Amino acid sequence: MEVKEIDLEQERKEILKRYRKLLNIARPYLQDDDAKLIKKAFLLSAEAHKEMRRKSGEPYIYHPIAVAQICVEEIGLGATSIMCALLHDVVEDTEIELTEIEAIFGKNVAKIIDGLTKITGVFDYGSSQQAENFRKMLLTLSDDIRVILIKLADRLHNMRTLGSMPRDKQLKISSETFYLYAPLAHRLGLHAIKSELEDLCLKYTEPEAYKDIAKKLKETKTSRESFIQNFIRPIEKDLNIMGYKHIVKGRPKSIYSIYHKLKKNNTPFEEIYDLFAVRVILDVPTELEKSACWAVYSMVTDHYKPNPERLKDWISNPKSNGYESLHTTVMSSGRRGRWVEVQIRTTRMDEIAEKGFAAHWKYKGNDTRTNKAFESWLSQIREALDTTDKSQSAVELVDDIRSSLYNDEIFVYTPKGKLIVLKDGATALDFAFEIHSEVGARCIGAKVNNKLVPLSHKLKTGDIIECMTSAKQKPSEDWLAFVATTKAKARIKDYIKEANKQHVIMGRDMIEHRLKVLGVNTLTLEITNQLRAYFNAKDTNDLFYRFGKAYISLDEIKKWKSDREAHERKQATKAIQEPLTNTKNFVKELKKLHGDVKNADAILIGEDMDRVDYTLAKCCNPIAGDTVFGFVTINEGIKIHRTSCPNATELLSRHGDRVIKALWTSQVKMSFIAQLIIKGTDRMGLMNDVTRVISQELKVNIQNLSIGVKEGIFEGKIALMVQDTQHLETLVHSLEQVDGVIQIERGD
Repeated sequence: MEVKEIDLEQERKEILKRYRKLLNIARPYLQDDDAKLIKKAFLLSAEAHKEMRRKSGEPYIYHPIAVAQICVEEIGLGATSIMCALLHDVVEDTEIELTEIEAIFGKNVAKIIDGLTKITGVFDYGSSQQAENFRKMLLTLSDDIRVILIKLADRLHNMRTLGSMPRDKQLKISSETFYLYAPLAHRLGLHAIKSELEDLCLKYTEPEAYKDIAKKLKETKTSRESFIQNFIRPIEKDLNIMGYKHIVKGRPKSIYSIYHKLKKNNTPFEEIYDLFAVRVILDVPTELEKSACWAVYSMVTDHYKPNPERLKDWISNPKSNGYESLHTTVMSSGRRGRWVEVQIRTTRMDEIAEKGFAAHWKYKGNDTRTNKAFESWLSQIREALDTTDKSQSAVELVDDIRSSLYNDEIFVYTPKGKLIVLKDGATALDFAFEIHSEVGARCIGAKVNNKLVPLSHKLKTGDIIECMTSAKQKPSEDWLAFVATTKAKARIKDYIKEANKQHVIMGRDMIEHRLKVLGVNTLTLEITNQLRAYFNAKDTNDLFYRFGKAYISLDEIKKWKSDREAHERKQATKAIQEPLTNTKNFVKELKKLHGDVKNADAILIGEDMDRVDYTLAKCCNPIAGDTVFGFVTINEGIKIHRTSCPNATELLSRHGDRVIKALWTSQVKMSFIAQLIIKGTDRMGLMNDVTRVISQELKVNIQNLSIGVKEGIFEGKIALMVQDTQHLETLVHSLEQVDGVIQIERGD
């Protein structure tokens, strides 16, 4: 194979070209000695990374320059962020220490770089390196939110250049991005970045679906543009008469949002009519914004009939990320009407909507309501991170915080008129904890709009809430079932864990005593982790607590010991000398089996069954030909999952360090269970025709069959034994020819 010669001089010119482009874009944001400091950061980064290359073969310095450009051009950050973006990988990937950064650029830059530097080391099972790093990043919220904004720019560029990475890395990074970073971009108001991240995630996790939607959008572009032009013509005419400086444009919805709608509504692409939105952007003085937007709304509804249930007023009540806009959905005129979403906003609102937090802060003096709403959300995150239980699982914490990222807000009030912003779905008890932790802990009920309600009562925008407390009240585990906010959950867990310390101590003593009776003299960390996994405990304290409270009988310890010994005997017969405690050890085992050959770090499904402890995951039932990955479990060996498995995003994003490549061998001769969901119009003999095609014509064995019919529409779920995806596709094609069958999809 011919190695391409690298032209170092040409690369040096390209690096300087990219750096000068960055400076030109940043120039309006620079003051005093900013340009000199940025140059110093660039030279330091270029020198530190000079021997490094990306997977694509390009010089590594291209990446920090691109991240800095995203920071300034697409987010609107300034000189400090540009310096930090240029240096963001220096401490993590080179010999340069954080103290050197601080000596040259000061404490502020060093602190941001520290927040961007990943935690290294070994993590226990039940933990996650990604989650620990995300917790570290979130901790900087109280100090400098630029850490997260730069990290989002870093992730965006990594996603844009993901094509050069191996398939397993693409899946891991995409899933992590979809799980954590896209929701975070949404919460910070970075709509354009959030949409692009989601589209790129779909491109790598569901490439066929992505290509199909992109192709159909391209094919319908001409007719769509013609429709938009006809739709906006009367609007533009009236705007000119009213004398408003304006821009009116139509934009297609993102590929991911269309994909989500297709999946959610189970509707073909051709039947989705709201594929685009029309945006009216007004250039008016700040004091006239609200009246101008409502005037345009009135004008739009003069031409087109609105859907009253789809009016969203985020001008009177902006979102906590600063988003302001007036949304309505109207029916177009013509022979075939379509629902069209119309967004009405000003240039200031549009900049905030696209660039989020940074643009919002640029205009922060204009509207204290949005400042308070954003600060309210930040304070909730800080409260959750400042939990007294420092042993809380990072995975659990990230899950709690992530749940708040996509939620809409409600706006409620204290009896004195103080505005409180809570996530949609919040209860009276969430409100109490938002007022003060002690108010929440002692709350026995509430009055909402002067009406007595229970703690679990869900609030809605405009409610006025008065909390009632009692010194005798104590937090209960039952409360966790209905509270919605991260702060309330964290505080309730704190109170419960404090109250149950005695049960934890008692549980540990009980387990140690029973183990000694069974001949196990010491409760080691390894045994504790095995018990924790066996009884599905969240952490060590949860394990001890459940025994201390007698939720788990001590007799179960004997069963655990018996099962463990049986598992060890099984492992011995498979000639695996030591348990696979982490992915690195497992990859070493694979290389011993296969030698130094291509795919030596991957499970070869069909060849390794006798030598490696792996099974096909029941949650998604992979079959030969599916795109799959291996996941190292705690004590059940390796599980093989489809990349489209319902659990794939969570496994790949939270525990990517335990994911390994898995490939089907061409020699695999196995039968697999696959489920098909068949829908259509009911008629006499339909299911007889379906089963005849399966059993008699194609000679496929049916494992299970269930049918439901409602109002002339039938749905059948059939479990079949197939050889591979090609066999399944042949079967589906034959079934689609049966009269009455409208839709066939594969189940999990």
